[in-house]
Amino acid sequence: MRLALIVPFCFFVTGGIQWDVLALVTFGGAAFTDWFDGYYARRFKQFSDAGKLLDPLADKLLVATALVAFVADPVIKLPVWSVVLILGREFLITGLRGMLASYNVVMSADTLGKAKAAAQMAAIMLFLVARDPVGRQNAFLSLSMAVYYVAVLLTVLSGVEYIWHHRAAIMKSFGTTSEQ
Repeated sequence: MRLALIVPFCFFVTGGIQWDVLALVTFGGAAFTDWFDGYYARRFKQFSDAGKLLDPLADKLLVATALVAFVADPVIKLPVWSVVLILGREFLITGLRGMLASYNVVMSADTLGKAKAAAQMAAIMLFLVARDPVGRQNAFLSLSMAVYYVAVLLTVLSGVEYIWHHRAAIMKSFGTTSEQ
């Protein structure tokens, strides 16, 4: 469901401030389906290989869409370095998950990773509420930025934690093998 919501969300979030309510509703709906999918899967032990691939992909695409849009946004103006840092961490951890899967190791989301995701989602929703071309929401925009920088910090910390926890497998992957 989240994958299907990314295109309309992209339209709404980049369409101008007049579309912010629909962007917020679309993003909120996508965030809710993320929570509900996870709850349902755990509650009824309904897991699939497709779900294991598509769930994190949808989350990353949804967050990336918002963050990239907010870099170009005339009100939010996210620093490019921070978005590159977040996206770089996501690519790195996704690659690490794939590498570990080749060793039959499952890298589950941990508490820090879940906190990172929650902070990113919260910051994006706050940004959507805070956008105001007249600047009447400066205090709210400051709060949104503070939550965003907490998300950036959690992004870095969770990335370091994943790498540290799986350092043996990472070092093993740098070993040479002869394939003929």
